[in-house]
Amino acid sequence: MAKVAFLLASGFEDSEMKSPYEAVKEAGHETVIIGLEKGARCDGKKGTISYTADLGASEAKADDFDAVIIPGGGAPEALRVNDDVVRFVKEINQNDKLIAGICHGPQVMISADVLKGKEATCFIGIRDDVKLAGAAYHDKEVVVSENLITSRTPKDEPAFIREILAKLS
Repeated sequence: MAKVAFLLASGFEDSEMKSPYEAVKEAGHETVIIGLEKGARCDGKKGTISYTADLGASEAKADDFDAVIIPGGGAPEALRVNDDVVRFVKEINQNDKLIAGICHGPQVMISADVLKGKEATCFIGIRDDVKLAGAAYHDKEVVVSENLITSRTPKDEPAFIREILAKLS
């Protein structure tokens, strides 16, 4: 089974964390929440759920993980400016491991410079940023491009989760 990192900070879109997290766990994979600091409480923007970071980004090593999932909402904005988060995502990509981002999650991919030459989708508000980062943008529920999986909004979660589970198996 895979060991899957979830990158998280407060302000995440509640369902975009909860749904993939529970699906990955139910499939038997190990899940680890990586926050800006170990033990940090991360609250969803709608207030329906919160998580505690199992590991701080400075402690995260790409070699220890098979995949990383980046929920959307406001959290990616806080994550993308953290050098350790960016380093971790770059290293995951260098090892051709799965990187999945939904909604604003691709903002972290932009900062880690992993979108060049790939295809992607995202929340429409960051569409131009994704294009400027070198990705071919598609307005589709899910886009799989080599080791990347991206989706647009909570309504796309079933397709997002389906593709993540397919890649992990």
